[in-house]
Amino acid sequence: MREQTFKFENDAGQEVFVYEWSPSDPSLPLRGVLQIAHGMSETAERYKRFAEVLTSDGFVVYANDHRGHGRTAAGPEELGWPGKDGLNGMVRDMIALGEIIQERHAGLPLFLMGHSMGSFLTQKTMYTGPDRYKGFILTGTNGPRGLLSFGQNLAILQSKLQGPDHPSLLMNALSFGSFNKNFMPMRTPFDWLSRDEREVDKYIENPLCGFVCSAGFFDGLFGLLREIHRPDRMAKIPKDKPVYIFGGEQDPVGLQGKGVRRLVALYEQLGLQNVDVRLYPGGRHEMLNESNRDEVSRDTADWLIRHTG
Repeated sequence: MREQTFKFENDAGQEVFVYEWSPSDPSLPLRGVLQIAHGMSETAERYKRFAEVLTSDGFVVYANDHRGHGRTAAGPEELGWPGKDGLNGMVRDMIALGEIIQERHAGLPLFLMGHSMGSFLTQKTMYTGPDRYKGFILTGTNGPRGLLSFGQNLAILQSKLQGPDHPSLLMNALSFGSFNKNFMPMRTPFDWLSRDEREVDKYIENPLCGFVCSAGFFDGLFGLLREIHRPDRMAKIPKDKPVYIFGGEQDPVGLQGKGVRRLVALYEQLGLQNVDVRLYPGGRHEMLNESNRDEVSRDTADWLIRHTG
């Protein structure tokens, strides 16, 4: 597999860092392109192993570091602070990258996949910029949740008192503090990510992962979550584009599968014609880093192959 990187300037004047992975054999016929939106408090570089599976099947893979993340952040002090209107800005960056990909690979089908926070950004892209994408993949995702206005108001208050760029231990604890309760005895604060202890340790040891996000970030995140499941927004999602949703049955983000099924039911009520769902028994939040990741990666690649025509 060949790896290249590049940057493009977004509408906030930031340099967005992008990974591009492509087949090492230039004679391999290309099937399509997958664009990946990574999750909160991680980096796009973590999807390199998954990209190796896809490139061997003839796909090109792109993944950018979001605002306040990875190598898009100007330095460690910016990790977790995406700037003003940062979450919506992440969506605009994704759409801008989609345009760059289309220019580079005219004629190839382009799919968008989002994990966790990236899945919520993708859910917004499904109604704000769906035209360039042939289909969508959501993983580590969820449907409508309660208490979002309370969480956003609390984040707004903390932003006013301590500044929007202040790392919010309070919001971090309220959002993730209960995620390990089904995985006792607790070995690390991130056991909920995967059953594979080595993968959890790699996450903890990565300086671009596990950081505490800012109060302003949480304000934007809760605002995004409140918006994406509004009926008037979801009504704009194209009915004919395929959607694949996969996750772990023990994922606390997806409410142990309940939230995922709620989202699937919403899509079916909207009349989406091609929605596939797969919940893996025992799986936690990061199915691409789970103990059965080879199975998960193969299933996802096969779904893409089926939908490239």
